[in-house]
Amino acid sequence: MSVYAASPIRHPDLRAMSLMTRRAWWLVALNFLIPGSVQVLAGNRKLGRLGLGATLFTWLLGVLAVLAWFLWRTAALTIVTNSWVLTGVQLLLALYGILWLVLTIDTLRLLRLVRAAPGARFWIAACTVLLLVVSVGTATAGAYYAGITRGTLQSIFGNGASVPPVDGRYNILLLGADAGPDREGLRPDSISVVSLDAETGRMTMIGLPRDMRNVPFSDDSPMKELYPDGYRQCDVSACKLNSIYTEADLRHKDLYPDAASKTSSAGVEATKEAAEGITGLDIQYYALIDMQGFSALIDALGGVEITVEKRLPIGGDENLQGVDEWIEPGTRVLNGYYAQWYARSRHNTSDYDRMERQRELQTAILKQFTPANVLSKFQAIAQAGTQVMRTDIPQDMLGYFGNLAMKTRELPTTSVELTPENSLYPDELDFDDFDAIRALVRADLYPPTSTPTPTPE
Repeated sequence: MSVYAASPIRHPDLRAMSLMTRRAWWLVALNFLIPGSVQVLAGNRKLGRLGLGATLFTWLLGVLAVLAWFLWRTAALTIVTNSWVLTGVQLLLALYGILWLVLTIDTLRLLRLVRAAPGARFWIAACTVLLLVVSVGTATAGAYYAGITRGTLQSIFGNGASVPPVDGRYNILLLGADAGPDREGLRPDSISVVSLDAETGRMTMIGLPRDMRNVPFSDDSPMKELYPDGYRQCDVSACKLNSIYTEADLRHKDLYPDAASKTSSAGVEATKEAAEGITGLDIQYYALIDMQGFSALIDALGGVEITVEKRLPIGGDENLQGVDEWIEPGTRVLNGYYAQWYARSRHNTSDYDRMERQRELQTAILKQFTPANVLSKFQAIAQAGTQVMRTDIPQDMLGYFGNLAMKTRELPTTSVELTPENSLYPDELDFDDFDAIRALVRADLYPPTSTPTPTPE
């Protein structure tokens, strides 16, 4: 038997032009589908075994990742958001991209294009180059995005220790911060507590009026020593809830010496303790959204769909003089600029309406964080995220909260708004009646059928 017939791939008959053409197409396809196989079949077997081993290892990791996503989603998310794992993925993809480049160049040598049919040579070469761009480009892009992800997560999330839920819930202080040019320091423009059921993901948003006065601090708060009877006669111009952040940051940093090491600040910690005093909840974490960069995140998501109930002015004063334009009623997709004004507009409407709009916008944004949306606009969202948000949620809890967020998206979000229009409580409820406010919050979080068992003293 001829050696050509026995091994047409490794020892082809160079005189058979049609055979050489078919062989070239086969090698191009194999190099793209199973990198390393070409060298095992037709070239340097040592190089081929290296490429084939790397390919099979990469496939194995991919299969395990898919299985983990469906079977152990929390663990999978925790692993892929770990900085060391992301560094390893970035290095692995970069090395695999280089190896694939070497294998493709070697494959191009093994094709022996001059022996193929003249009319097919250009197309074989062009296809090889195109698949080279696709394959190596994909590996390079994967390494690049792994690096972006690592940097984004490190810049946004904390590195503290994880803490367990309290009474089956995680409570997160959500601050919408506004550091305008007419303000001394940063001041929260919206304040709310997001309470998540640690098992089901059911979410309740508790809106706290920024103008609330005489607020109490939690018993273990150092601010309570300064204001044992509530936040009154303070060191700033107005003794309101949103002034606590400014006062603590500008005048009482010494009360919170460990705040910076916990990826927090004196203002955040003091506001968190005030929110605990108001709601009666233990608040484990905070998330601060900078309104100055808020529009970038909305634009990165492709806008946000909102039903505008009332005509809202952009700019202008309390007498509606100097209004630039109006946000008209109706269901519309708002870009970052208009969404920011939808949340901020304060004239021709009450501050309580404004609170409800902010909560509505936050919920709408959460619903738009779908895997498809995030993946398709990943780089823009990642860049916007570093400008918009910071939090002390530990990076190693991202897997848990990511899985919980997927459950949350499938459930209705309830809201406890401390506003006169809220039908959850009588209109005559006084904001100074903090016992009534705590009872209102607890009634929503723990209906009679799910009241947690008191912890033994």
